[in-house]
Amino acid sequence: MKVKDTDILIVPGYTNSGPEHWQTRWQSKLSTARRVEQAEWSKPVREDWTASVAKAVNEAEKPVVIVAHSLGVAAAVQAIPQFVRPVAGAFFVAPPDVANPRIKPKHLMTFGPYPREPLPFPSIVIASRNDPFCAFDVAEDIAGAWGSLFIDAGETGHLNQDSGFGPWPEGSMTFAKFLTDL
Repeated sequence: MKVKDTDILIVPGYTNSGPEHWQTRWQSKLSTARRVEQAEWSKPVREDWTASVAKAVNEAEKPVVIVAHSLGVAAAVQAIPQFVRPVAGAFFVAPPDVANPRIKPKHLMTFGPYPREPLPFPSIVIASRNDPFCAFDVAEDIAGAWGSLFIDAGETGHLNQDSGFGPWPEGSMTFAKFLTDL
């Protein structure tokens, strides 16, 4: 697939992705990308977030490719039963462990547990070995349950702006290859 042939949905996580975050940068560079907006970025409610993702997918005019980070991954996966249009693929980065009772803030746990069935579309999960929001083995297990290609990002924190991931050229190249293979 090519960018022009898809509707790329950028699904940020808790508190949104700031101006220097790789998701925001990609959105400005990818002609068909648009952000899935949430009414409450700092007080996420599972039903509201999943409804926003499902609405964006169901309103798409071209095949959908989801690009989700952190809690956006949980929102996208939990929204799948509400999709009436097919999704061509998903690029999931730094999924949080929403079943971990030590997760902060606590209301993020309402997005769990993750479904354990294979996803109905091709996907990639990229995870860090030192992500404070998800142990590496948990992310690897989630990816395995979903049938996702799992990519080890090394020790890169939460793969966000605070971890030094503004432009993230390696992620951009990985996404381009994923899109080409769809």
